[in-house]
Amino acid sequence: MKAARKLPSTSGRGAGGEGRRYAPLKLYGQESTATTWAMANMNMIIHDMEGEIEIGDTFRHPKFRKSNRLQTFDRAVANPMWNQTEFTEKDYDADELDRFPKGAGFPGNKADWGWVQHILASLGDPSTGSGQAGRAAIVLDTGAASRGSGNANTNKEKDVRRWFVEQDLIEGVIYLPENLFYNTTAPGIILFLNKTKPKECKGQLFLLNAANEFAKGDPKNYLPKEAITRIADTFKAWREVGKYSRIVTRDEIMKNDFNISPSRYIHTGAGEEYRPLAEIIEDLDALEDEARATDKALRAVLVKIGESSP
Repeated sequence: MKAARKLPSTSGRGAGGEGRRYAPLKLYGQESTATTWAMANMNMIIHDMEGEIEIGDTFRHPKFRKSNRLQTFDRAVANPMWNQTEFTEKDYDADELDRFPKGAGFPGNKADWGWVQHILASLGDPSTGSGQAGRAAIVLDTGAASRGSGNANTNKEKDVRRWFVEQDLIEGVIYLPENLFYNTTAPGIILFLNKTKPKECKGQLFLLNAANEFAKGDPKNYLPKEAITRIADTFKAWREVGKYSRIVTRDEIMKNDFNISPSRYIHTGAGEEYRPLAEIIEDLDALEDEARATDKALRAVLVKIGESSP
């Protein structure tokens, strides 16, 4: 889902927001499932919001376009399905909207960073005359932050992550507690993109490990109000707090093979000397995929050798 809004204008009265005037929020989104699309439109009407929600496959047939590019927005918020495997390299090659830049592109058999590239292409960029400076918040699987890092073999997902780091498009990453989401017990991350980072933030990422910021619920954990406030205030201020948040340079990210998971850089307690189990499982899955690909290539070579032998 994509959202566009005009930034607030102030009347100059009051530090607490008195006299502040906000332009109407306009919400834009696209949904492939008809029932979810209908519910989204109904919710928009109930909450008296302006906007437009289209139906269709966002990845293959995005509806919001201007000429041969995507329409751009001031802000984007999305929780794409994690680890989708339905999109192939042909889907990326068939793109006519300049969404997948050279150096990034096809991220392998999981589409997380494909969605991130789509969202990046949907953000406004003053340098190209396409609106306000665009920013995005994207909820992803923790594996999207670390898959392929530490592996000597080439990994397409890591290569895309490297491109985002080198282009200085990632503002920060928040590591979420486990068991928050209804379709999985795994933790997630929030990836923040910013096309025009402030000068003092360039070449750096702000990482925050909120793994312990939860309250037990039934059946799911949840983020209490005070935890949300602490996370938001710390992130907005880029404030470093021991065992909680850190400013990390691109050089340090590079030394860690483009792993951008906060859990890699911030240990929340004595028990955190070990990596989260979910990340280890993700890495094992990636290694198994690479092993299968290597085995397939080796078999093909052996077959050719056998065919050419006298």
